[in-house]
Amino acid sequence: MARANTKIGDIFSVKINDSSKKYFQYIVSDLTQLNSDVIRAFKKVHPVNANLDDLTEIVNGEVEFYAHCVTKLGLKMGYWEKIGNTNDVGNFDDVLFRSSGDNPQTKVSQDWWVWKINEEQRQVGKLEGENRKAEVGSVIPPDSIVHRMQTGKYDFVYPEFE
Repeated sequence: MARANTKIGDIFSVKINDSSKKYFQYIVSDLTQLNSDVIRAFKKVHPVNANLDDLTEIVNGEVEFYAHCVTKLGLKMGYWEKIGNTNDVGNFDDVLFRSSGDNPQTKVSQDWWVWKINEEQRQVGKLEGENRKAEVGSVIPPDSIVHRMQTGKYDFVYPEFE
């Protein structure tokens, strides 16, 4: 098996079902979260047999969510395939992540930490205002990334904020 290598700017295709697929892009590494890959997943659904030669059509699409993951692992395990690379990784200065200081089985956490990519985490307690829009900041397994792209939700237990 060939060694799976990924780099910033890589775009990946994810099969959503037998007839459709979506795309995501590896945009940056986040030193705040284990130097993990940060991806932006795009909302638009494409026919499974579509070949997009113009990657700008993909990267100019609406972003559905951001997440930390190990792109190499998902590639190696066959959850997605690399289709190309572009230097256009968008603007991610305002992307906000959250992490709970509570046990994952806690129903509603009051111990939230938030951060922007490559910035220090800060404890905010209860999630209020803009912090409520923060994405789950854990490093997400490849199968859970695919599940969210298919359903709009993760397939694991994580505290809520209300």
